[in-house]
Amino acid sequence: MRIIDPPKRGHVSETGAVSSIQRAELEMPVATLEVVWRQSNLERLARAYWRYLNRVSLGLLRVVYSPTARTVVLLVRPFNLLRFMAPKYDVAPRDASVTWRIDRGLLVAKEGRGRGFLRISIDRSPDPAPGRARIGISAEVRNFYPWLRGSGRFARFGTWLYSHTQVRIHAFVTHGFLRSLARLELPPARVGTLRGEIADGAGPDARNVRAGSRASGSDTSSS
Repeated sequence: MRIIDPPKRGHVSETGAVSSIQRAELEMPVATLEVVWRQSNLERLARAYWRYLNRVSLGLLRVVYSPTARTVVLLVRPFNLLRFMAPKYDVAPRDASVTWRIDRGLLVAKEGRGRGFLRISIDRSPDPAPGRARIGISAEVRNFYPWLRGSGRFARFGTWLYSHTQVRIHAFVTHGFLRSLARLELPPARVGTLRGEIADGAGPDARNVRAGSRASGSDTSSS
């Protein structure tokens, strides 16, 4: 795996929306890609992000699932840090994405409610060699209004504080998540929005993904 956009701290404005994006490329055998590139696995990829967030935070951050929302909580409610609307899935022959609209939460400024989104995208690049495949994976946040930045006289210090805390944490989590995908270990779905979704992780798709990952070995490394 090759991280194209490594974590870096850019300029954060004292007003308006903030955005960030990181991208990685993953090379694998075509046979492995044929197993992974299925509609039923897109929701599992989405859940992999939330599972990684829980693991890297040592269980402090949990994701509460419901048919209409995904809520990131600090240990328990009512500490709702981020509430996302139900995910939207878009699948095409050579690209796919899952998008969560940002609803509200303790980390979202009032003027940013319902305006931003988190998106994970996958696109297939031209095959680098016979029998080999390459995909690009992007994780991005767009049009986010951070509460921590504040406004007025506090905005200058708030912007500095946001840049040195929340921005760095997000970059660290996203970078780690992208690298974790090199193992191609997707968890079972929690909600099962997509038709044919695997409910318990014991179906043939789950076994095939794990088998494909083991068979490829170093084939899932960077190009």
